[in-house]
Amino acid sequence: MRSGELARLAGVTVRALRHYHQVGVLSEPDRGSNGYRSYDVHDLIRVVRIKRLASVGIPLERMPDLLDDAAVDGGGLLDELADELTEQIDRLTAQRDLIMRLRAHDAAPDLPPELAPFLAVFAATGLSPQLTRLDRDQSVLLAHLVGDEGMPHLARVYERISTSALAPAVVELATRFDRLGPATTEEEIEELVDAFVAAFGPVLDGLFEESAPPGLSRSGSLLTEYTTDVLNEQQRHTLTRLAAALDKE
Repeated sequence: MRSGELARLAGVTVRALRHYHQVGVLSEPDRGSNGYRSYDVHDLIRVVRIKRLASVGIPLERMPDLLDDAAVDGGGLLDELADELTEQIDRLTAQRDLIMRLRAHDAAPDLPPELAPFLAVFAATGLSPQLTRLDRDQSVLLAHLVGDEGMPHLARVYERISTSALAPAVVELATRFDRLGPATTEEEIEELVDAFVAAFGPVLDGLFEESAPPGLSRSGSLLTEYTTDVLNEQQRHTLTRLAAALDKE
């Protein structure tokens, strides 16, 4: 039979047959006087066996021994493939769970899922696009720096400042912070800092007593670099004053 007929009977494409020849799992017959290759039933059986092996995930390069040596025990290979599939299933299951956690809070795909519930609270308060982006970018950076080990600590910080009792304060203070600009007076900045410390200082006290993850302690300079680029002078000054005030608490 010619390659087209072999391919049809085996349920593969002619291109697949050529590939089998290239990788060495199917011998390439000589061409006859008419210039065509001629295959027989043994080739058909081999191609069907190749299909069967491929269907259980055995790569082509590992097939020759199974195809050519009847004494080869494929049990070990099947166990290995089963272990690999189990790992893939576990990874895909975890990935699906991650997606579902993000979707449950209508969170962006790049957000840390551990922080998504709390960031959703902030987003629902009607923050400006600038502050929403600032919050998102800082969260992504902090989550990366603290890593898996420090994530529980970071999540506790977000959990405490995103409680429903504090939501009105979040809206008010974020709105006031967003409005800071060249016309803002030093007195207004001082009032905003005092209001923030009064609202959030008690909530953060317990967290400051905990041992912060190494990544979190190293984040200061990076966050400063980021806020320098995205905040105006009065907003940066307010953050500096706020950090000093919280240190005194």
